Amino acid sequence: MSPEELSLLKGKYVFLQPIGEEHREVLRVLAKDDRIWEFTKTLMINETYDAQFDAYFQEALDNRMSGGESFAICKADDGALIGMTRMFAVDFPNKVLEIGHTWYIPSTWGKVYNKECKFLLLQYIFETLHFNRVEFRVAHQNIRSQKAVGKIGGVFEGVLRKHRYRNDGSRRDTVIFSIINDEWPGKKVDLAGLVAMSLR
Repeated sequence: MSPEELSLLKGKYVFLQPIGEEHREVLRVLAKDDRIWEFTKTLMINETYDAQFDAYFQEALDNRMSGGESFAICKADDGALIGMTRMFAVDFPNKVLEIGHTWYIPSTWGKVYNKECKFLLLQYIFETLHFNRVEFRVAHQNIRSQKAVGKIGGVFEGVLRKHRYRNDGSRRDTVIFSIINDEWPGKKVDLAGLVAMSLR
């Protein structure tokens, strides 16, 4: 990403950095918390955690090869890393992509950081990239994330039943939300208001 584009991903409370090797070890430590993966089981905190994390981090790095980007989420006041997110499954001809693989350390849950992160990403996607549609896909067990997507303006579209297996072998349905470009101006106002009112 160009310096100009990166400047668009800096807010009052968070800023986003494309991930690199310099982030690997800090994020490895931050992600080693069962609470983060309670519903997704993306990483399982056991004797193979380091291998799981390295595969996960490499997948995030490789996301660039298909036109996506993976970000470290940092607090604006002190630069501390607090999580990760991705723009991925990018379909340039149809101007569609997905935001996901988002996680935060538990001390930030329910505060302003996710709302401003999503505001910055959506603003960039709709106003700079001029995409038509952003999707969010959430495991049916993850009610907290479904509520968070609803709060930022995601429109419920439906459920893909028996869509995936989680890493522990259990089945998951996938709940789909979206925001489209026609809706963005109004949702931008609403989301900016949520950011202004949120706990720090």
